[in-house]
This record gives sequence, C-alpha cells and structure tokens, in this order.
Amino acid sequence: MTELKNVEKEVGRFRMRLAAAAAFVLFAFGLLAARLVYLQVYRHDELSTQAENNRITVLPIVPNRGLILDRNGVVLANNYSAYTLEITPGKVDDLEATIDRLAAVVAIEPRDRKRFKRLMEENKSFESLPIRTKLTDDEVARFTAQRFLFSGVDIKARLFRNYPLGQVGSHLIGYIGRINEAEKEKIDDSEDEANYRGTQYIGKLGVEQSYEAELHGTVGFEEMETSASGHPVRRLDSKPASPGNALVMAIDIRLQALVEELFGDRRGALVAIDPRNGEVLAFVSKPNFDPNLFVDGIDSDNWKALNESPDKPLLNRALRGTYSPGSTYKPFMALAALTLGKRTPQQTIYDPGSYTFGGHTFRDDKEGGHGTVDMYKSIVQSCDTYYYMLANDLGVDAIHDFMAPLGLGQLTGIDMQGELRGVLPSTEWKRNAYRKKELQKWYAGETISLGIGQGQNTFTMLQMAQATATLASGGRRFRPHLVKLVENFETREQRRQIGEALPPMDWKPEHVAFIRHAMYGVTQEGTARAAFLNAPYQAGGKTGTAQVIGIKQGEKYNARNLDERHRDNALFTAFAPVDAPQIAVALVVENAGFGAGAAAPIARRVIDYVLTGMVPSEADIAATKLGQSTAPIGVPRPAALVPLPGTTVDGAAAAMLTSPPPTPAPAPAAAAASVALRVALDKP
Repeated sequence: MTELKNVEKEVGRFRMRLAAAAAFVLFAFGLLAARLVYLQVYRHDELSTQAENNRITVLPIVPNRGLILDRNGVVLANNYSAYTLEITPGKVDDLEATIDRLAAVVAIEPRDRKRFKRLMEENKSFESLPIRTKLTDDEVARFTAQRFLFSGVDIKARLFRNYPLGQVGSHLIGYIGRINEAEKEKIDDSEDEANYRGTQYIGKLGVEQSYEAELHGTVGFEEMETSASGHPVRRLDSKPASPGNALVMAIDIRLQALVEELFGDRRGALVAIDPRNGEVLAFVSKPNFDPNLFVDGIDSDNWKALNESPDKPLLNRALRGTYSPGSTYKPFMALAALTLGKRTPQQTIYDPGSYTFGGHTFRDDKEGGHGTVDMYKSIVQSCDTYYYMLANDLGVDAIHDFMAPLGLGQLTGIDMQGELRGVLPSTEWKRNAYRKKELQKWYAGETISLGIGQGQNTFTMLQMAQATATLASGGRRFRPHLVKLVENFETREQRRQIGEALPPMDWKPEHVAFIRHAMYGVTQEGTARAAFLNAPYQAGGKTGTAQVIGIKQGEKYNARNLDERHRDNALFTAFAPVDAPQIAVALVVENAGFGAGAAAPIARRVIDYVLTGMVPSEADIAATKLGQSTAPIGVPRPAALVPLPGTTVDGAAAAMLTSPPPTPAPAPAAAAASVALRVALDKP
C-alpha cells in the first residue's frame, strides 16, 4: 500500500514537471513566434533594405575635374590617370612591418613614408591612403602577383591633376590637394556632401579653389551585387559621372610667361588689366612655385624649402603683397587736387629741395629742388615738395575719401579668394587700428608723407592696376576678373563672366585729360623717357620709388650701405594708348631701386606685346633681368616660354606657347579657346 502511494506521488511529480516543461516549451515557442511576427511584419521594410544593402554596394564614380585654359586655348590644368598603391590602416595589424614588406616589392622612398604618416594625421577618417603614386606597369604587375600576401593593401586607378606649364602662373592657377579633416567637416555640413562621395581632392589655392564648384563636376555611381565576402558579382545599375566645367581665363599665358621671365630671380608682382572690361591679362607674383609638387601631397623637404625660403615663394604678392605706392600715387593726388578745387594746373610752388613742417624737414629726391613747379612739371619730373604741400592742404580724410572709390586700400572683389585690403589711412582708421589712447590720434605731420605715397599707405598691385585702369578710362570702373568663360562639358554652353560695371567716378573730363597728358609727358620727357624710347604708340606712365625702411634726419640714402632687402622698391604704373586705353599695368620690383630703371622697362614690354605682338630680344631680356635695360625695342618673334629652374614643361604645352602670338585685336579670342577646349574635353 505504501509502495502504491509512493508510485502515485512520483507520477504526480512527473506530471507536474511535464506540465511545467510543456508550459516552458509553449512559452518559448510563443516568444519565437512573437519575434518572427515582429521581424517579418513590423520590421519587414527596414530589414529588407538592410539585406539588400548587404547584397548591393553603391560605389561612387569620381568625375573628371574641369580643364583650365588661357584666353587663346593653351591648357593650364588637365588630368591624367595613374595607379596608386594604397593602404587601409584599419585593416592592417602591423603598419610598419607591412610597409617594410611592401618596400621589397615596390620601391618606397623615405619621403613616401613621411608623406603617408602626415596623411594619416590629417585624414583619419579616410578608408585608404596612398603610400606610392604613379606606379609603373612593372610595379603594378609585381604587386598583383603577390597581392594575397598583403591584407588591407590594394592598387587603385586614380585621376591626377597636372599643370603642364609647371611654375608659370602658379599663384594664379593654384593647385589641388587631398581633403583634410576641416574641409571634410565643412563639406559634410554643406549641401554638396553627396557630390563629394569618393572625392579625395579639392582646390586649395588660386582659381582651383575659387572655382571649385564649377571645376569639380557631378559624382556618378555603380550599383554592384556582392557576395557574402564582399567581392563584386555583377553590375546592377550605373550612372556616369559628369566632368566639371572648363574655365577659359582672361589671362594670356604667353604674356604671363614673358613677364615671369623678365623678372628673373627678382621678387615682385605685376597686374595688367583691360580698362574696357576689367579682364586681367597678366597676374604675376615672383618668385613662384611648381603646383605639381602639391598634387600627391608635398614631401617634407620641398615643403620646408618653400615655406622657409626668405623669398616667400608661396606668397601671392599680386593679391596679398601690400606696398607703399611711392610716386605712382602722385597722379591720383593731382587729380584729387583738381577735383576738390585745391589746385589749378597753372598754379605753381617753389621747390628749394625740401619742405619743413612741425620742425621736421621732408626732403625732395632732387638735391637743390626743381625750382618753380606747376602741376604738369610735378608729375613729369616727380617733384616731392609739390606733393608734401598738397597733402598738407588736403588733409588725411579728404585724401582717403577721394582714393577709396578708386579701390585703393579696399577689397577689389576679384574672383579669387584671399585678397588683402591694405591700408588707406584716415583719422577713423587710426582710432580703430590702435588700442592705446595716445596712439589713436592722427597728427598733421603724418599727412605729409602720404602725398608721395609713403607713410601709412600700403596697397596691392591689383588695387594699383585697377585704379590706373579707372584713371585711364576716364572714371569708368569694372570689378577685375580672371575667368572669362565657363563652358559646360555636356551642353558646350558658354557662360561669359562679365566684369561687374561699378558706378563711374564723378570727374570732369578736362581734369582727367590733363592728368593723362601729364602721364604721357612722363614717357616722353620725364622719368620714363628712356624706357619708352621709339614706342610705336602713345603711353602714359608714372615711375615710383618707395622706401622699405626709414632714413634718419640728415642722412642720405645709399643702397650700397644697406642690406639688399632694405633697399627701395621700384614701381611703375602705365596705360596705353593714351587716347583709347586697352591696357593698364601696375608692377613692383622689390628692393630694385628706381622705378625708371627696374620697373618701367618691364611695363614697356608688356604693352609692346599687347598692342603690337612684339617681344624683346634675348639680349634685352637678359639685360632687363639685371635691371640694366634702357630702350626695350621689341623684336617680332614668338613669345616662347623658357622653363624655370627645376621645372619640366609639358611638350604639347610648350609647343602651343612657342607658336606665334595672336594678332592683337580688341575682341578676345573666345572662339579659339572654345575649339581647343572641345578637342581637349573629347579626349579619353
């Protein structure tokens, strides 16, 4: 009996355990069923999309960057394809060991390692970074045969930017470089984020930077079906990338190359503008650099050489170099005097060779003075004393208010980023420029030097060229611009970049005519007479010599006793022809002394080229480089490009540059540029 009760008790316990197990199983199956319903019903769309994404990979297709050409169709920037050896750091366990093993297969120099390390520091978010670029076919074959030994390393075909003329026009054209972290964040926050997928390069300087939106193009894509291991199986869909638009510059690169050759090893800047429309014909900054060095990421040795050079080759002197204008300021001062009624052309002063104000003696450049001087003589012979007196009579604020609309000490708004304003002083400017109360007051004695373009005046050559163009055109003003046309790759539609017409100056025609006549006198009987001897056209100009350091009272300037970089700057402004100006020029040759000897001959050659198609002889170019040329009589020959030291010029580009220069004509050769553009763009 007892045994029966024990059996029943065990059976009861078994049934309870069985029921509990059945309940657990039912509960577990219920959870699975609920999870199934949740995944298959409520999250069906989301998970289906994820599955599809795992099966399909969308690969961006980077567009070809747009070409850059000069006004006559010479290619200034293009593209070529090459293989790069790239490492994805996140997929490599021992990076140094991997690079060492790679060096046994493909040549990897110390500079390649340094550049790769710097790229890792600057571009931490990128998937792969190049350790070697521009691989040869032999190197590609050797690595491909051993690809399985290198996890996280691969060869990719990349488009590279090329600047076939090397250093010529480098500050103007600029360069591209790899997108850094700050630029990536800016792109991610912009509307263009999707259009930069897969893009590793961006414009860094010059028109490459300023016209990035036009040059970049539209990214394409490829939809690829992939295996579970991520390898592509087949292409499902694709959309080709649209190449960037092409830029046709207003620049004449033959003229640009000629000017850079004339500067030689000297430092300085030159800007040439068409007064009729604001087109910039030449935009020179010397010394310059080879932009090709930056395309792959510049190595430390070249970067150190450029960055630490006392000549500052990376400084765009035409855009960011500010200089005292010296005596080139005098025609504008004279025009201010006429406009404001402070002088008449016939009114004279007596120049004893100095002017004393407040116990300080301001010396004239001519010992003993110029004697009796009227306005015409003051410009032609560049009499300082005349303008000391005039500046005192006008006052600093009147000078400022007249010069500001000319663009002096103001941003011109040229189509290039990074322009500096310079300084056009006024009482308000000084109050804002200094924190200490005692330094904020403007003293009358400070005004005297302003009359001869010294003192606080500092302007860029771009501003001086624009002001000269405004004077030459009788007060008509245009915003200077570098790009002439933007041509769409797909439609071939050309969009003309027209220089914005600014409000004209309210000048009396007779006043402008007098100043232009006096500046013509400078080239005929004045300080620039030798430089413009036998010119087949009438040109107006003004020489200038500006101090770099001050000279003590009673001392005389002696260039031989000064360090070369402390010597005076040589300046010149000019326009031609006088009756209907087609070109205005402003230039500075740093520490070169008198403007008549160092700067005026360069301006003469620029005007010769634009108006007659003539360039100087080889002997005269050599003399100009040494600052020894006097009468630069042109010789009709091609304006050939001479490669600068350390620069390789593309053969096709050199051939275009050595072809005869175009016949001078008022209208730009847009059609020729368009034909060259179409041919270049149609090439694979």
